[in-house]
Amino acid sequence: MGGKVFVLISLLLAGSIGLLISCAVNPVTGKQELMLLSEGDELRLGQETDSEIIKQYGIYEDTKLTAYLNGIGQRLAKVSHRPQLTYQFKVIDSSVVNAFAVPGGYVYLSRGILAVLNSEAELSSVIGHEIGHITARHTAQQYTKAQLAQIGLGVGSIFVDSPLITSLAQLGVGMLFLRFSRDNEREADRLGVEYASKAGYDASHLATFFETLNQINPGSDRSGLPGWFSTHPSPEDRIPAVRATAKEWQQKLGQKELKVNRDFYLKEIDGLVYGDDPQQGYVDGNIFFHPQLRFQFPVPDKWKLSNRRSQVEMVSEDQDAVILFFFTDEISSREAARKFISKTGASVLRSESISLGGLSSQRLISDIRTQKGVYRLLSYFIEKDRKVFVFHGLTGVERFRNYQNLFDLTMGQFKELRDPRRIHVKPDRIRIHAIRKSETLENHLQTLGIPNPRMKEIALLNGMNLHQTISAGTLIKVVEKGR
Repeated sequence: MGGKVFVLISLLLAGSIGLLISCAVNPVTGKQELMLLSEGDELRLGQETDSEIIKQYGIYEDTKLTAYLNGIGQRLAKVSHRPQLTYQFKVIDSSVVNAFAVPGGYVYLSRGILAVLNSEAELSSVIGHEIGHITARHTAQQYTKAQLAQIGLGVGSIFVDSPLITSLAQLGVGMLFLRFSRDNEREADRLGVEYASKAGYDASHLATFFETLNQINPGSDRSGLPGWFSTHPSPEDRIPAVRATAKEWQQKLGQKELKVNRDFYLKEIDGLVYGDDPQQGYVDGNIFFHPQLRFQFPVPDKWKLSNRRSQVEMVSEDQDAVILFFFTDEISSREAARKFISKTGASVLRSESISLGGLSSQRLISDIRTQKGVYRLLSYFIEKDRKVFVFHGLTGVERFRNYQNLFDLTMGQFKELRDPRRIHVKPDRIRIHAIRKSETLENHLQTLGIPNPRMKEIALLNGMNLHQTISAGTLIKVVEKGR
């Protein structure tokens, strides 16, 4: 389930209130640099962040695909500048086109980026790029700058988005929203090419992937996870620079036969979920349905909904109110409400037991004081299927009267999802199809009955154009319609 992460990045180094500032040798450049994170700190931070990423965005459950990616990733890690790290490679269950790395050896690829990649050579170069961010300690550098800013050393500040929900946000995954510098990206490109080349791949295909990205220009998805260009700014002359670096490494290594493995890669992603997975929740007719957890509730008109595994967030058109929805493992709605009050220090204005369609619930109005001011909340705690589902409608005290009825209308219409047509929905999937005769891609897609508005999308997914002639036997991706 979903939501945008609004965070103030902060670091707490264990053992003291003060910070130990020291210089460390960068594994890639061999130069000393100011660094607040030791390698041990990186490992601990990576472990904590990994658990939060899994909780908030979910892992795509495909053991065969994960094992395939891990095999490639481990070969690249062995030829990297930090082979001693224990690397982990995981697929995030998100349609966004992006890849991330966090300190300590954690690399994540979204299923969205796997749908756009078109060969093992492209895949290995992208994984190598993310490993490069780890080996060059780019994220650790970002954290150092953020921490220095907080202790007043004037190295910039790092606030992310609206202060309205800052107090409710969780730390850790904010590193995914850090924007690397163009110098960081150039270095990661060079390292990605180096590692992929040393593993025997034609790393010039990283440039091919960037060409496809430039045409797609991917943005964030409904989970709030950002797209590639939000976190990976594109340096000038990136594509020719990648091709030149790849040629240099091929000459340096004396390589002649380089791996591309297009068909092999395409067969590995056959059946991959494409786009939003309705089983994880979807909106239809201003109603949010969740087939897996069997519930539904209305979405206020013109409010922006973000959905990820751990939480649904709805933000008002004027961005001055938010409704958060999630569930806990509590069994009692009364006990869940009590723990909420205890944890937040909320001042209770009204508390009552109610029934929503036979579901035992607690309705609560409270004030929470934060550094940004006092916010008033209308909260519902609803017992269902041995869980407690929680709504928090949050806005400023002075605006609460304007939103209270809308909060009640949304939360009070939470109910069991029983309609089989809403429950038994299927996602779109990538299917691999072999072309039987030589013809243009457009002609072939027409014979498959692909609607004209979707043809360009399919062409971009394949890194092709519609007027390109495709040889017989060529494998291409098509999208099998779900729902």
